[in-house]
Amino acid sequence: MSDSQRRGLIGSALLSLLILLIVGAYYLWGESWQARILYATFVNMLVVVGLQVFTGNANLTGFSHAAFMGIAAYAAAICVTPAAMKAISLPDAPWGLNAFEMSPWAAAGMALAITGILGLLTGLFVVRLTGVGVTIVSIAILVIVHSIFLHRTDIFKGNQALFGIPKVLDLPQLTAMVIGAIFLARWFRESRWGVQLRACADDEIGARAMGVSVFRTRLIAWVLGTLFFAVAGIAYAFFLGTISARPFYFNFVFLTVAMLILGGLRSVTGAVFGTLLISIGLETVRWLETGPELVGVKLPQMLGLSGLMLGVVIVAVMAFLPNGIMGNREIEDIVVKKP
Repeated sequence: MSDSQRRGLIGSALLSLLILLIVGAYYLWGESWQARILYATFVNMLVVVGLQVFTGNANLTGFSHAAFMGIAAYAAAICVTPAAMKAISLPDAPWGLNAFEMSPWAAAGMALAITGILGLLTGLFVVRLTGVGVTIVSIAILVIVHSIFLHRTDIFKGNQALFGIPKVLDLPQLTAMVIGAIFLARWFRESRWGVQLRACADDEIGARAMGVSVFRTRLIAWVLGTLFFAVAGIAYAFFLGTISARPFYFNFVFLTVAMLILGGLRSVTGAVFGTLLISIGLETVRWLETGPELVGVKLPQMLGLSGLMLGVVIVAVMAFLPNGIMGNREIEDIVVKKP
């Protein structure tokens, strides 16, 4: 094991300890309604860490993560929902989709397989592109998938909610998933593929001259990232018990991209910190939107303030902290002194 891999394990353990401290604080002092907020934060964290795997290491901006998350969420939901319930919620579903049901683990496996295959197929095209080409194609993927969600109402219900999904996940299970995702993302970052991918991002011609397969390393990161998004989608569906197409579109894309930009594209620690900071900030802003009384002064309602905050965060970070809070650093670079 190399020194960077050992430090990666230390960093993963420190981030995991932070996650466990947050969950422990909730169980000691939190209220029941805060569990939903914490669960949503951890789902977002899965997505942002997955974004870091490809976007952070390859330095190529993609916006299709909400599409893959939605694909996995719908696939898992359709597979796990009891047939009797689907006969009501999806009466016109083709191919017998409303006539069978799977166990939660089998449904999750099916959703991961479907999302991984689609990630591989799209990745074969995306990773051949560079710069703005990746961004444009990823937006096209997002728009295409969202259009299918909206217009294939016999399968995805369009703007209506698909209901009756068994609630099979809770906060401790999601916490374990987040910790596993952090270890996997750090392992990839410090692995041969992660190092090669960052080398390609810094100097593609030089990396090719050294024998690095740019296509292969980018494809590995793209597919691995889609699997992170798939896990987030499954966790989302298995907790809420109902899903619709609306959350898997541009609003969610901008939210998660802002989290990664704030924390730092090239850092798994940045992905975690950015998610936590914006999640806390958004909850504070939503509280202010309601017009609360603060130190004896009744504030006016300020609807739409959360969207404004996201825009300000993106602009401010790009202007004053172009590398994010963490830059290229990980948590062990701050806590543990290098030998």
